[in-house]
Amino acid sequence: MRDIPAAVTSPSRRLVHRRSISIECYARDDGLWDLQAELRDVKTRDITLSERNRPAGIPVHDMLLVVTIDSALNIVDARSHTLFSPYATCGDHEDAYKKLKGLNLLRGFRAAVRERLGGVLGCTHLTELTQVLPTTAIQGLAGLATIALPVAEAERPEQMPFQLNRCHALRLDDPAVAEFYPRWAQPHTLPSPAGTMPSPQVEDETP
Repeated sequence: MRDIPAAVTSPSRRLVHRRSISIECYARDDGLWDLQAELRDVKTRDITLSERNRPAGIPVHDMLLVVTIDSALNIVDARSHTLFSPYATCGDHEDAYKKLKGLNLLRGFRAAVRERLGGVLGCTHLTELTQVLPTTAIQGLAGLATIALPVAEAERPEQMPFQLNRCHALRLDDPAVAEFYPRWAQPHTLPSPAGTMPSPQVEDETP
């Protein structure tokens, strides 16, 4: 069992619900890749949902999304399966997730998902699974395939590694980049004053 830091535990607590999200990446014999994502909700007590009893340990939700991509991270096929759900009609959306076909995981993907599958157009939980597909694809294909980057990425000098400048630890002026990717390291910039962050640019919503 993992050791959980004391800082995230409390003196007295009990597990009442577990949501698990699992994503697996499969290499296919046809040169494509399958991303298989599953979301499962399980209670530790018996509950009644839509007048049906769900015993403790039996999933309340168990949703499966399988997306097939090529090495450019284009979605060439998508399908979903509702294995457990609180309502009999949860899976009656004519597999709306086929609308993911034709999208690219690195170019406007999340916005396109909201447009095609937001709200009543899809399933809340299956749509939630789509949000982790881009980073999972990058991790899954790392070292196994050359990812064909979008034009904006490919224009980076001498094909800078895709992961650089995409998270706090791998920003170009970070010590980790200086140690492991010195070729692309940049001088460290002065941090913001303690306890402050740059003000985000937002639209004025004042009536």
